[in-house]
Amino acid sequence: MQPSILWRRLDLEGHDACMLCATESGWRLQGHALFLHDGQPCSLAYAVDCDAGWSTRFARVKGFAGVKELHYEVERRADGQWMLNGVGQAEAAGLVDVDLGFTPATNLLAVRRFNLVVGMATPAPAAYLAFPELRLTRLDQTYKRLDENRYAYAAPAFGYGAVLTVSSAGFVLDYPGLWQSAA
Repeated sequence: MQPSILWRRLDLEGHDACMLCATESGWRLQGHALFLHDGQPCSLAYAVDCDAGWSTRFARVKGFAGVKELHYEVERRADGQWMLNGVGQAEAAGLVDVDLGFTPATNLLAVRRFNLVVGMATPAPAAYLAFPELRLTRLDQTYKRLDENRYAYAAPAFGYGAVLTVSSAGFVLDYPGLWQSAA
C-alpha cells in the first residue's frame, strides 16, 4: 500500500496532495501544491527521488505562478554537489536532503532518514528550494523526537520552531500555523 496525504494550507488559501512510492532503487515523493501567492494562483507539481537510505538524488518542480511558467530540476551528484537546472549550487554542497519550500512533503525525508529514537535530536541541514525565489540555499534545521508521533522542529533562519505531529509513514500531519492534514 502506498501512503498518501492531503494537506490544507493554514497561512494562505491552498492545498497539497502527496504520495510516497517505493521504486526499484529507493523512494519517490510525488505531489501537487495549489495555493495563492500574492493574489495569484500557483500550481506546482513535484517529485523527489531518494535512494534506499532516504538520501535525495533528484527533484523536479513544474507548474506556474500567476502567468509565469516554472520548471526546475534539482540534482544531488554522487560527489555531494547540487545542481539547479544544470548550474552548480555551492551553498548547498555536501548536504543530503532537499527541502521544497512550498510543501510540507519533504520533511518526511529527514524523519525517515534519521529514524530517531525517542529523546534523540539531530541537526538536519537541507538544500532549500526557496519559494517564490526558486533558488537553492542551505537551510539549517533540527529535529528532536519527543514520542512516537511528535518531533520538536526548528528552522532558526525563519524564526520558526514548533512541535510537528507525523503519521506512521512520516508525513507531517500538523505543521502549526502552516499546514494541517485534511485526509
